[in-house]
Amino acid sequence: MVEITNLIYLWKPAIEILILWLVIYHVLLFFEGTRAIQVVRGIIILLIAFFAFEKLEFQVLDWLMTKLFGISVIAILIIFQQEIRQGLAKLGQKNIFATTLREEELDHMLRELGNAAENIIKNKLGALIAIEKNVPLTAYIESGVLIDARVSSDLVEAIFTPNNPLHDGGLIIKNARIMAAGCLFPLTHNQDLSRIYGTRHRAALGLSEETDAIIVIVSEERHDISLVYQGKLYRDLSREDLLSKIKETIKLKENA
Repeated sequence: MVEITNLIYLWKPAIEILILWLVIYHVLLFFEGTRAIQVVRGIIILLIAFFAFEKLEFQVLDWLMTKLFGISVIAILIIFQQEIRQGLAKLGQKNIFATTLREEELDHMLRELGNAAENIIKNKLGALIAIEKNVPLTAYIESGVLIDARVSSDLVEAIFTPNNPLHDGGLIIKNARIMAAGCLFPLTHNQDLSRIYGTRHRAALGLSEETDAIIVIVSEERHDISLVYQGKLYRDLSREDLLSKIKETIKLKENA
C-alpha cells in the first residue's frame, strides 16, 4: 500500500504536466485562425513566468502577476467575446449524424456545380454557394427560402439570375441537395480584407469563420471563381481546380 502511494506521489507531477499540456493545446486549437491566437500565446508565456516566479519565491513579481491575471481575465472576455462565441459554436455544432455521400451523388453534384459556375461566368453574373460539411447550417437555411431539390446547373443558374428575388442571398447545399436559397450569411470581422472583395466574399469568409462549410463564390465584377474554407480564400480557380478542391475537402468529412 505504501509503495502504491509513493508511486502515485512520484507520477503526480507528470500527470499534472500532461493535463496542463492538453488544456493548452486545446485552447490553441480553440482560437486558431482568430486574432486572439497571439494573445493566447502571450498569456501562456506569462503563465510560465508566473510559475517560475512562484517557484523561485520572487514575492513582489508573484504578487504583481496574480493581480494582473485577475484583471486580464475580464479584459479578454470583453475584447474577444466574438472569437469566444465562434469557438463555442464550432465545439457545439459538430454534426455527429452526418451522412456520407455516395460517389455517384458527389460526382453528379460536382458536375452540375461546375457547369453552373462556368455558365454564370459566361453570363457575367455572380453566385454564392455554401456546401454543408460537419457543422449544420440549419440556422442559415431557415433564413432563406426552402427548396429541397437535387442539384442541377439549370436550377442554380435560375436562382442567381437578376430580378430573381433569391439571387442576392446565398444558396445552401446539404447531402447533394439544394436545401435553400436567398440565405443570409454573417459578414467577416476581418478588417484586413482587401477592398477589392465585395459582399459575397465577405459573407463567404464570415460563414467560414463560424462553420466548416465549403463556400464557392463566382465574382460578378472580376468574372472568376473562388473557394473559401476555414477562413482561407482560394482565388482564380479553374473549373478543374474548383471541383478537385471541393471533392478533396468533402472527403475529409468521411475521415472526421
